[in-house]
Amino acid sequence: MTQSSTHHLLAQGCSRPKCLKVPKGRRASVPLLFFVLFIILVPSLFAQTPERAESPTVPLYVIQPNDLLKIFVWKQPDMSGQVLVRPDGRISLPLVQDIQAAGRTPAELKQKIEESLKEYLEFPTVTVIVEAIQSYRVFVTGQVTKPGPITTEKAISVLQAIALAGGFLPVARPAETVIVRSTSEGSTLFRFNYPEVIKGEHFNQNIMLRTGDVVVVP
Repeated sequence: MTQSSTHHLLAQGCSRPKCLKVPKGRRASVPLLFFVLFIILVPSLFAQTPERAESPTVPLYVIQPNDLLKIFVWKQPDMSGQVLVRPDGRISLPLVQDIQAAGRTPAELKQKIEESLKEYLEFPTVTVIVEAIQSYRVFVTGQVTKPGPITTEKAISVLQAIALAGGFLPVARPAETVIVRSTSEGSTLFRFNYPEVIKGEHFNQNIMLRTGDVVVVP
């Protein structure tokens, strides 16, 4: 800055050269800069304290009648071994006799057995393992290749049951297939017309079977 320019500023009331006025364009850019920094920094601040996401809980398996269990009692080989859950839902063990198993998880059954053994053992330690899930069982009878019970770990449809039974025999009448479902209130019959179902007609006849259902192929 020249000496004449300095004298001109002092004449206008400025005591120092640093009081030079900022052009309007630059002055307007300062608030914009703060706004941009606000947009950038605020989300990062919130990101430092994220909420803990809740992980979906997996339902625990509940023991059912006909399941095969393996029960191990530490240092008690005579009390260890495989046990089949009876139709009434109970199991039999040495010393403790009958214990309700169906309707409980393996961990709950473990705790119940340990509580029952405290009368005979000082520190009973029990392990319960579901060796085989045999609670879901349906039956296919009549004119199929392999009639008999079908045991699976999950529900199956009528078509799947027929396939697992080896399919129809040549003398079978697939259009007259029925499903018999027995409950405490009585028996219910469901019609299953195989030719219609495989053509896509009345596909709702291909119901999911419940444990104990009987597929009859005349």
